Parts: sequence; structure tokens; C-alpha cells
Amino acid sequence: MSRPNILILMADQLAGPFFPDGPAPFLHAPHLARLAERSVRFPAAYTASPLCAPARASVMAGQLPSRTGVFDNAAEFASSVPTFAHHLRRAGYRTVLSGKMHFVGPDQLHGFEQRLTTDIYPADFGWTPDWRRPHERVDWWYHNLGSVTGAGVAEATNQLDYDDEVAFHAVRAIHDLAREEDGRPWCLVASFTHPHDPYVARRRHWDLYEGSPALDPEGEAIPYEAMDPHSRRIMDACDWRRFAVTPEMVRRARRGYFASISYIDEKVGEILGALEAMRQEAVVVVLSDHGDMLGERGLWFKMHFFEHSAGVPLMLAAPELRPGRVETPVSTLDLCPTLCDLAGVDLSEVAPWTDGVSLLPVAEGAERGPVPMEYAAEASVAPMVALRDGRWKYVRCPADPEMLFDLRDDPGERTNLALRPEGAEALARMRALADARWDLAAFDRAVRESQARRLVVYEALRNGAHFPWDFQPLQRASERYMRNHMDLNVLEESRRFPRGE
Repeated sequence: MSRPNILILMADQLAGPFFPDGPAPFLHAPHLARLAERSVRFPAAYTASPLCAPARASVMAGQLPSRTGVFDNAAEFASSVPTFAHHLRRAGYRTVLSGKMHFVGPDQLHGFEQRLTTDIYPADFGWTPDWRRPHERVDWWYHNLGSVTGAGVAEATNQLDYDDEVAFHAVRAIHDLAREEDGRPWCLVASFTHPHDPYVARRRHWDLYEGSPALDPEGEAIPYEAMDPHSRRIMDACDWRRFAVTPEMVRRARRGYFASISYIDEKVGEILGALEAMRQEAVVVVLSDHGDMLGERGLWFKMHFFEHSAGVPLMLAAPELRPGRVETPVSTLDLCPTLCDLAGVDLSEVAPWTDGVSLLPVAEGAERGPVPMEYAAEASVAPMVALRDGRWKYVRCPADPEMLFDLRDDPGERTNLALRPEGAEALARMRALADARWDLAAFDRAVRESQARRLVVYEALRNGAHFPWDFQPLQRASERYMRNHMDLNVLEESRRFPRGE
């Protein structure tokens, strides 16, 4: 397929360990399982940052947060940063987004020619953290453990409303792309907010997990006093002392999460069904922005570099790629150059604007190099960085002791080898790699300056007349269905697919 169509199916907060080689056997996800059979699967894929807006800006641009400036969920994504949508559109693609991308700032397109829905989260600076007040908890927008204690069943929720709309518009977009035949290849992103908490699901999906063996976390919870400093800060940010989380609540929260994966699978099936019905061929990519600790170690949500938080599913189905499992650690930073490579874009024109690499050579056995991650948002007090290189994962923060894990022998990340003599050689090597990549003092200054600027601007913009940046989808009603500037005979024929059958 020269200049193939591209379909990107994006989940939110879907943890990579539940996709060891496609969906885990206990998951009821038949559409994703069938897609996995014809995909290259990357079980060691990592987010660039374990939080929504930074992670998604990095997916779009292939750049780390220290480069995009999207440090947290209220940091502006600058219009001047090239994204895969820009690169593809420049190469002649039609670029369409249905769903969540959590763009902050007045630019709500970032290279997309069409956006079919609004976002589920705000586009302004209201969620800005403030490292000058490290122990201040902003209750109206910070996570808390109510998502865990309140897990259960509902047929309609805020998030179900949103994702139903995302799937509907994605299916209709495939219909329109097939019918309009403007000669351009297309890239369609369908980006859902599930299985992100709150852990609430429809009954038909909830019932699939009655008695599931996966309802209990794999490892024991670590007591608060024994947690690493950043884990304790996450617990404090989640207001853990105010909630009495019982083992049954943990099981219900995990059940709601798994049920939400089945819901997403259902929506994926609708979109893939539309692709087949409309006779459209496309490269298909499945990924998430970051993961969810989901009770492992006693932690919830994301914001850390542990596997359940930082690991994500990544599957790529393309005719030129042999399906199979690739163990090499890779990054969501790699999506942008990979899409460009698939589309025939000259990678020398993309390379200056990305920290990622094309995964096409990696899928054939090439090395990728160390995978970097960054975090500088809520619950942090200074920039945190991490590297995954082979069996090793290294975590550094100026405010905390270093961490080093051997993921081959210690996949649960229970033994910090930075504190043990047997880790000394690997620690020295990983330190050197981190020293060569990051200036953490400069990173810290950039984050603090960004926070301070945004807090001033937000306070000002909330006074007087308020003009929101939230994306407003336009329906162009005078161009829909039948209107009197149209020929009804031409209209009916042009909107039929297939024609003449």
C-alpha cells in the first residue's frame, strides 16, 4: 500500500502489563485480540510521561515534555511544535481527530484538518500545579480515591457519553472518507477516555468479569511508610487518609477497569467493522497515553515510572510488517516518526523535530536505544526522569533517592538495586546515560517559570468576560443532508456507498 490510510485507536490509562502479547487471556476483548494476531506487538512500550496532556503532546510531536513544554495537564501545547498530523498533512494526507487529545491552549487542532468532537477535559490553565506550594492539595481537580471507593455499574456516565460520541463520529468519518474520494490518503485518530477512572461500566461489560482471577492485584500493597518518597506524594495527592479502601473495593475498581476495556473493545469492533463495510484499507495502530497502577503496590492511577503506570500497549498492523512480538523497549515518542516512515515522508525532515525513532527497522530486529521518560506534574516537587535500557530501569529525581530495577529478575520492581552493591555497575552506566541526556537544574527552572506564568494568566483571564479555548465542533448545517442549493439527484447518488449496487 503506497501512502496507506492510517487508523489510530487510542485508549486512556490502559496499562501495558495487561497487554503482554495482545490483550491478556482473562480480558474479554475479541476485536483487539484478532487485531493483535495481525500486528507487530511491543510489550515493552512506554509513555514519554505518565500523565495525560504531557503524554499526548509527546505522542503527537514525538518530543519529551522538556522539549514540548507540556509539563502537566494545564501546560500550553505551542502551535509551532510540529506533530505527526502536520507532517502527514504536509505530505498530502487528510487528518481527522475524533475524541480526546487534551490540547491545552487556543490551538485545538495541532495539524488536524478536522476535529469531530470537543475534548472531555478543559483547555485552559486551571489545573496548573504550583511547586512553590508543594504540600497544597487542590481538591476540585486533583485525583482522589473516590474513584476506587465509588466503583460500580451505570448505564450512562459522563465518560460513556463521551466515548459513545467518539465512536459514532469515527464510524461516520470512515463513511465520509470512503464516499468523498478526494484522492488523498487519510489519517483518522479515534481517541477514547476509557478505561480511565472512575471505574464505572455498563452491566453487560461488568458481568463479563464475575469471578475473574485478575480482580486482586498481583503483589502485596506496600505500606505508606515503606513507599518511596514520590509514591508517598502520590498517595497524599490522592487524599488517601480520607478514604478507607477495602479489599472488596479494590476488586470492584479493577472489575470496572477491565469491564471498561471490554467496552473499548466493543467500540474498536464498530470502527473496524465500518472500515471493512466501506472497503477501506488502512494501517491500524493501537496505543494508550499511559497506564494505571490499579492497586499494584497500593498505588492508583499513574504519575510514576513503575510498569503499570508507565507501560502502555502498542500494536501496529501494516501489510509490510510481519506480525509478531518484539521485545525491544520502545516509546510512544516513536509513533510520530513511524507514521511518517509508513507514509513515505523523508525522515531527514522529521528527525530534527523528534526524540523518537521509526519502529519499522525495530520491528525487523534493529536496536532502538535507551527509552527516556519524564514527569514534572502533580505530586512531584522537582523533575523526575527515567531510562529503560535492556533489562534495566533507572529513575532519578533531585528530591529523592535514585531507583534502579532489574526487570528481568524483578519484574515487580520490589528491589531497588541503587541501594545494593550488586547494582553498582549498572547504576554507574545508567547515571552516565542520564547525565548525557538531562540538565535537571535547567528543567526545574523551566517548569517553575511555566507554572508561575500560567498562574498569573489564568487568574487574569477568569476576571471579566471569559472566552474559552474549548474546541467547538461545527456541523455546517447548510452543507448537511438536503438543502436548496443542491441537486437532490446528485446528492443521493454521491452519498451512497457502494454506488450502483
